[in-house]
Amino acid sequence: MRASSPSSGPRGRTEHSPLPDFCQLPVLFALFVVGALTVTVMWLAREDRYDWPAYSVSMFFVTWLAMVVAVTLCKLRQRLQRLPGHLPYVGVWLLIVLVVLLASLVARWLDGALQTRLIGADMGVFVGDNVLIAALLGAAMLRYFYVLAQWQARLAAVTRAQVEALQARIRPHFLFNSMNTVAALIRVDPAAAERTVEDLSELFRAALGQHDIGDGTLGEELALVERYLAIEQLRLGARLRIQRELHDLPAEFPLPRLLLQPLVENAVRHGIQPLREGGEVILRGERQGQGIRIEIINPLPTAPPTAGNGHGLDSVRQRVAWRYGPQARVEAGAHGDRFVVLLQLPGISA
Repeated sequence: MRASSPSSGPRGRTEHSPLPDFCQLPVLFALFVVGALTVTVMWLAREDRYDWPAYSVSMFFVTWLAMVVAVTLCKLRQRLQRLPGHLPYVGVWLLIVLVVLLASLVARWLDGALQTRLIGADMGVFVGDNVLIAALLGAAMLRYFYVLAQWQARLAAVTRAQVEALQARIRPHFLFNSMNTVAALIRVDPAAAERTVEDLSELFRAALGQHDIGDGTLGEELALVERYLAIEQLRLGARLRIQRELHDLPAEFPLPRLLLQPLVENAVRHGIQPLREGGEVILRGERQGQGIRIEIINPLPTAPPTAGNGHGLDSVRQRVAWRYGPQARVEAGAHGDRFVVLLQLPGISA
């Protein structure tokens, strides 16, 4: 179960208590386990512990009841989520009690109408016991989900602060390297240096503009990479060759800002620049279901890595882990005479 964090922000949006996704198997499994444990404990507390038919009937009833509760909450979760404050949890608790009440009434009525005599207790005792147990267990489970959601929200806030600190480190890193590029161009081609400064201005406007907080898109990030490569192309000339194999990539795919650019910068500075004859940077990308797969490939230099070589890669790893979770992959390593960085990012819901 992965609960979303409460909405908050400077614009004063109403906070909502996050509800677990009752459509997910872990939550459904938790309902089954709690129900089965309750039946088992109550059966063990009886004097006649070998009444296996009664135990089987009780287990079947609880399993059916857990399924009905899960389906009901799954269908109504979005509506309950819109309620302010803690009312979503109150609504879920009331629904649990109501569903158990109605299901118990129906089960006891069918037992009497069909004369199966599977339920020994009379109507009042059977329904009352079930409702009381459902109210207590429902409150306990919802309390657990609430505490878990609050803990996840606090963890996300701390992680976001760490990621923003990483972004603050990335931007000066990129700025200093870019200004070195401009300084090198001034000596050989002042006109090209002027055009580069203009490109830098547009690049930083895109990277540090008014939408700096939150995700950008894959299309914006690829445009940012192209601006950076244009600057490096002026500095390195024919030494830098670029091959693009970007197939059917969704331009609107949400992507943290400045995620790809540090990787491309590493490929140029540590894969191309040390080689006298230069080399080729390959950008590969393709859609994979709802996600994407991107590879950045550069020649493997013979010289040992310089200080800061892993700065951009480490930052990307941490940012991807925070944004996409364990389903994402960030791999880097030598493959023959080439160094390959692989990003495999799953689709994420808004």
